[in-house]
Amino acid sequence: MEEDLTKNETIKEEQNKEEIIDLKESSEQIDKKSIKISKKTIIISAVIIAILVVLYLIKGFFVVATVNGNPISRLSLISKLEQQGGASVLDSIITEKLIENEARAKKIVISNDEINQEIKKVEDQIKAQGGTLEAILESQGMTLNDVKKQITLQKQIEKLLSDKLVVTDEEVEKYIKDNAITIESGQEQEINTQVKNALENEKLNTEAQTFINNLKTKAKIKYFVKY
Repeated sequence: MEEDLTKNETIKEEQNKEEIIDLKESSEQIDKKSIKISKKTIIISAVIIAILVVLYLIKGFFVVATVNGNPISRLSLISKLEQQGGASVLDSIITEKLIENEARAKKIVISNDEINQEIKKVEDQIKAQGGTLEAILESQGMTLNDVKKQITLQKQIEKLLSDKLVVTDEEVEKYIKDNAITIESGQEQEINTQVKNALENEKLNTEAQTFINNLKTKAKIKYFVKY
């Protein structure tokens, strides 16, 4: 009897030990799962926060304004602008591309010095009228880079058409005579220069339009949107 009781007690002790071990293992597994769940939750939360931050920072790409809480999408603004001036803007971009390609083909390069000289001329003209280039650009919603692009395009056209823009002294004299321009003593050179520049600009406008039309005729232009 005593031996049986001892055996039973031993068996019970071993069972208790096994139960304790099982409890420890299960608690460890639960802790590991909770750690994994916590890490996963943290990562998901961090991703959501990052997405919200990015959306806030780039909200201007989707919404341009709100009226009493109602958003005005950027797409609707672009659509409206395209309806009002899409055709003319697209034509301008096509013209720029054609001129740039032709200048590249003819290896025409406009240097920074040439651009800066033209900017200096514009600045001097504006200063003479009591203004500043910065103020003019701000009022027109332009930047200095926009001006540089316009000057580059203008200089490219001038170089492409240089042989057709020559103004002779005879043409200057004829213009002065035909328009009965009175020249005071000592102003001959200044008036001649002004007339020559005017005639060059006139030729440039005429020849440039013909030149651009020819480029468009020769180019393969495909339109995917109709305005």
